[in-house]
Amino acid sequence: MFNNDPNIPRLIGNVPLLPLRTKTRGPAYVLPQPNPPIPANESPDPDSESYDILDEVLTLFRANTFFRNFEIQGPADRLLIYGILFVSECLGKIRPHHSLREATKEVLNTALDLNFAIPGDPAFPLNQIYEPPRDRQDAEQLRQYLSQVRQELASRLLARVYDEDDAKPSKWWLSFTKRKFMGKAL
Repeated sequence: MFNNDPNIPRLIGNVPLLPLRTKTRGPAYVLPQPNPPIPANESPDPDSESYDILDEVLTLFRANTFFRNFEIQGPADRLLIYGILFVSECLGKIRPHHSLREATKEVLNTALDLNFAIPGDPAFPLNQIYEPPRDRQDAEQLRQYLSQVRQELASRLLARVYDEDDAKPSKWWLSFTKRKFMGKAL
């Protein structure tokens, strides 16, 4: 959906800085909250101006985790791939016996950790499909943007995984913890 957007976002390397519906500080343009407000565990309608790439990541995650190959049709697909890999990492931190509080601590620590690899770093698992940032300033802005994406994605994921019960996670989400999208992990 975001590859067909006529408003081309700023690219760092070949990662787009798409607008996000978030309260987390960072370089992303902030989309308006849906009106009327929706529960945290739901996404707005895809035609809504509040629908963002993170809604698409969470909507397509379960289907896409079965893919060994993924055809990149535009820059937004690279952000989608990164989001899916991050959701997989977060789900790996949640244990079946974790309460919402324990899982929040684990997942938000992962999201807030600033020592993560970005495209161009030797430790980044998908350097073959991502271009590195041009300079140090672009690299720092990409790190801030991806940090903002990680924090927002973590909070939305927790809202969905603990949708029905704060005492235990959804077994339907946790069933994807052992699957590796494209055989990769962040």
